[in-house]
Amino acid sequence: MAGEQIAPTRKLFSICIPAYNRARHLAPLLDSVFEQAFNDFEVVICEDVSPERAQIASIVEQYQARYPGVIHYYENPVNLGYDGNIRELVNRSNGQFCFFMGNDDLLCPNALATVEEILARHSNVGFVLKGYAWFDETPDRIAQTVKYFDEEREFNAGAEAIAVCFRRSGVISGYIVDRDSAAHAATTKFDGTLYYQLYLTASVLRNKKAVATPEVLVLCRNSEPPDFGHSNSEKGRYKPGSYTPEARVNMVSGALAIIKDLRDTSGIDLVDSVMRDYAHYFYAYIRDQLSLPLHIYYRLYRTFGRLGFDRYPTFHVYCAAGYVLKQRSCDALIKTVRGFLGSSPRWGTAR
Repeated sequence: MAGEQIAPTRKLFSICIPAYNRARHLAPLLDSVFEQAFNDFEVVICEDVSPERAQIASIVEQYQARYPGVIHYYENPVNLGYDGNIRELVNRSNGQFCFFMGNDDLLCPNALATVEEILARHSNVGFVLKGYAWFDETPDRIAQTVKYFDEEREFNAGAEAIAVCFRRSGVISGYIVDRDSAAHAATTKFDGTLYYQLYLTASVLRNKKAVATPEVLVLCRNSEPPDFGHSNSEKGRYKPGSYTPEARVNMVSGALAIIKDLRDTSGIDLVDSVMRDYAHYFYAYIRDQLSLPLHIYYRLYRTFGRLGFDRYPTFHVYCAAGYVLKQRSCDALIKTVRGFLGSSPRWGTAR
């Protein structure tokens, strides 16, 4: 019909980048995106009032000139913090799925095509659980690879999918979620937890399925210190440059608050299941605390215990063995076990 407006085709992916400092890593990240053979995507960047805003904007401008119409860049008028900026990226996105990338990480070759093929094999998918790797200094120096399963797996919407994917959603790079479901679930309730993505996982998977893939989709940089603690929701809870014991307690407490909220608002009670899952893999939450003086570490251990973890034997084993062996020996042991099994050890909820 003459004069009829045709709506633009919706992209499959919105590559969502929460930008705060680390300008020197933005170009390699964007290169890893634009080197993909698959091109049904847009890039959405929300800069969160960092000291390096001018440098970030300049780099984005160069890539917008090279790839016109693909990169959508926004500068937040106030610092939203980690959780708020994730929510803002969802709001600004137009793709069918948000594919998040940390601002210093890299997208693996063929990652987008791999996920497109996964989505084509499954229906009603709300979340894709990825494999990923940590690297030191350069991408060819892989420190550790994390694969939760050694084959592609589908999990039913509701309790099954949430129980498996909740804790495993913690790393933002390669976090792939149905955009419209995530936008519908928007809330400020958990700002300051640094775990807004866990809330999205629990919310989206109430009605949609999850798919886990053993394919390594993203490479995460090991060397950058955390840069949280600048927004109103984060000040006093986090110290830029490190994870203090208080920060780790705040984060784990936030995760528990989210899963308890799911119970209270939906009737899906996974509190014990999720806490048991955390206890079975608790090393991740004490790994950077193992050099603390014994009396401070013991206080941290007691604080975690009072959150409810003291009823799980594996929690005590991790806390004791970790402090005795220290980080380097524990990392080496875990890397050996993962290499032998071909995936992370599976016990507890993830079967």
